[in-house]
Amino acid sequence: MTGGSADESGGRSRRERLRADTVEEIKHAALSLIVERGAANLRFTDIARSMGMTPPALYRYFADRDELLTALVADSYDSLSDALTATRETVPPDDLDGRFVATCTGYRTWAQRYPERFALIFGAPVPGYAAPPDGPTVVAGRRAMEHMVELVADTAERGRLGSPLVPDAAEALMLAWATVHGFVTLEAHGHLHTLDQHARDRLFAVQAGVAARTAGLSPAADQW
Repeated sequence: MTGGSADESGGRSRRERLRADTVEEIKHAALSLIVERGAANLRFTDIARSMGMTPPALYRYFADRDELLTALVADSYDSLSDALTATRETVPPDDLDGRFVATCTGYRTWAQRYPERFALIFGAPVPGYAAPPDGPTVVAGRRAMEHMVELVADTAERGRLGSPLVPDAAEALMLAWATVHGFVTLEAHGHLHTLDQHARDRLFAVQAGVAARTAGLSPAADQW
């Protein structure tokens, strides 16, 4: 088989597979450096050095740092979306409150497992970087955020949606997400370190329940 012939199992040539492997290796090296130095300090020179490559060689795979960051952000959103899907599907479809809380828990677990990806999506903006309009990051971001939107829509269709705080469903959803995101961000940045793991878990369970009632998802919402 020549270097450019098709791979019978996957339909890709050996050259294409090698290129794809190198792209993933570059991404992995970049994420490792982001953990060490932050996304703002990501440079092709450092990535190339960590991989034993020359900086010009990286331009065969990414046009510049911004294109690499765009790929990393899109991958991070896809990773988050997959995690939320897996967690939500552990709860029966008719248990909407349970599915919402499971989604919140999946979000927290993902942030703990992938702090570098969490920082890429929700951390401080990278100086000089702007995601391309309607590019892959926008598409992937919408896919990740649609999980809670779908839960609210399902609840509304069943006539069970009714936030005790904000009458508009979209605003109630944003308030609920901000409630959960605030906790996860504080935890990710180490601001809850004075609490042990058990205390943080207990506090998050309460926070997720509050978020569900804020969005009008909980059957107990009218008891507030």
